[in-house]
Amino acid sequence: MTKKNASAKKIPRANPVGPVFSRARAICAALVLLGLPGALVWNLAQLQVIPSAEKGFTFLQEQGEARTLREEVIQSYRGVITDRNGEILAVSTPVKSIVINPQRFDLKNTPQLAKALGVKPDELGAKIARFGDKQFMYVARNLPPQEADNVIALKLDGVWAEKGFQRFYPAGEVAAHVVGFTDIDDRGREGIELAFDNWLSGTPGSRQVMKDLKGNVVKDLGIKRAAASGKDVQLSLDLRLQYLAYRELKNAVAEQGAASGSIVMLDAHTGEVLAMANQPSYNPNNRTQIQPARLRNRAITDIVEPGSTMKPFTIIAALESKRYVPSTKIDTNPGWWRVGGKTYSDFKNYGVMDLTTVIQKSSQVAISKMAMDLPPEDLRDVFYRVGMGQPSGTGFPGEALGKLPNPRRWHPTERAALAFGHGLSVTALQLAHAYTVFATGGVLRPTSILKQENPADGVRVVDAKYTKQVLEMLKTVTQPGGTATRAQIKAYPVAGKTGTAHKVGEGGYADDKYVALFAGLTPADNPEIVMVVIIHEPPQEHYYGGEAAAPIFARVAESALRILQVPPSAPNQNVAVR
Repeated sequence: MTKKNASAKKIPRANPVGPVFSRARAICAALVLLGLPGALVWNLAQLQVIPSAEKGFTFLQEQGEARTLREEVIQSYRGVITDRNGEILAVSTPVKSIVINPQRFDLKNTPQLAKALGVKPDELGAKIARFGDKQFMYVARNLPPQEADNVIALKLDGVWAEKGFQRFYPAGEVAAHVVGFTDIDDRGREGIELAFDNWLSGTPGSRQVMKDLKGNVVKDLGIKRAAASGKDVQLSLDLRLQYLAYRELKNAVAEQGAASGSIVMLDAHTGEVLAMANQPSYNPNNRTQIQPARLRNRAITDIVEPGSTMKPFTIIAALESKRYVPSTKIDTNPGWWRVGGKTYSDFKNYGVMDLTTVIQKSSQVAISKMAMDLPPEDLRDVFYRVGMGQPSGTGFPGEALGKLPNPRRWHPTERAALAFGHGLSVTALQLAHAYTVFATGGVLRPTSILKQENPADGVRVVDAKYTKQVLEMLKTVTQPGGTATRAQIKAYPVAGKTGTAHKVGEGGYADDKYVALFAGLTPADNPEIVMVVIIHEPPQEHYYGGEAAAPIFARVAESALRILQVPPSAPNQNVAVR
């Protein structure tokens, strides 16, 4: 065998590298397979356990909750408004509002939804189309719960209900101008509802819920913040007297064909408002066709020239000057008097009269002569002390301050006119407030629309001697020979004063439009109530305060004193026919 052949027949040796590489690869594969579950567990731990990992457990949970958890508002219960005896004037009742998500609502269901809501399908469809890019819109607000439940029972996709409250006013238009009303979102917009909105409204709460993709609540996760109910408000109004005042004023304005009217009744001792009514009024429970002019509380927002109702305060200024006493005689002959180019005249020539007769007959001539004999600053000071040109203290929104002039130099006609209530302006509430000094012996207390458990002591603004003397004069106004015999009532004596003034317009005084007033107290010997009645634009043939306003005072006062159980005085045989 040659050497070449020998080498060709050699058996080749096994390569040691092949088997080693195969074992290493197998081990690596085994390790990888064994590590996969560990890596998977680690990844799951990052996603579901470890909060600090980037886009881990915390991130994913927040993202998930953002898509399923919702915070819903819990409406707070608005406080109740009551009268002084606890009678409810405003209360909240549960309601539900129907809400839809326009992006999820199927427009094919519009006719079905419209029928349930009692609206026209095309109008509802157009409304939904306008909000097509939104995810929330109201289609019906403040429905009775049963009506809303009937809509939800249809189980339409993207439709749900929200709970809330709606205000209800049991006294309706009778107390509307005082109580006011709330808007559709339950915020105060007029009257006490506006003035005490923060006090009444409370604080809304919230609860967390889980919703599915259709917006349906699948789980209530609990209350996050409890709602705090609003606080109650108790007014000084007596609903019995309020009904009485409103009824008589409404009937009188309608019978006379007057443009409007106001009446204010105060507790003579505390200054609390027992009744405050206006005409025309409105129904706060149905405001679909309310005229803005009907909303204002005319008794505190509208100002008028008080006319002769200011003459008693002119008499006080005269008595304080010590130059006059009740028996002082004033010569009014020949029944007229000219001052600064203007002539003032009486109904007839009353001749010589004392101060009591001046008030009883409401003499322009006598009061003008007295005014020209007094420093005008003294007269204005008395008016200011009894509250003219100042807030009454109720804090009622929109209250007018009126106007009390204070010129650097007084023109003679300004001095004379101020004495009988021209050239200044007041509200019905201000005038009633001023007349309380005759009931309290010269003490002026702030008026209040809220019930006062401990009424303020007040401030003495006039000496009691003078208010008593003027009160005696005011009694004669309602007696035979006075200008307000129709204000007298059978069982209780009345003291008061009439007033008649031309209405003031853009072009000055209107020749054919008047304001009739009567301000009075009763029972005159120990007054319990003070009342002012104002009638705007009474009929031309009966426009005097004694004809248009005084009879309303009598009807309201007589019934009010009986309701308040005030013992009657001796029967009055000189009651005029009203």
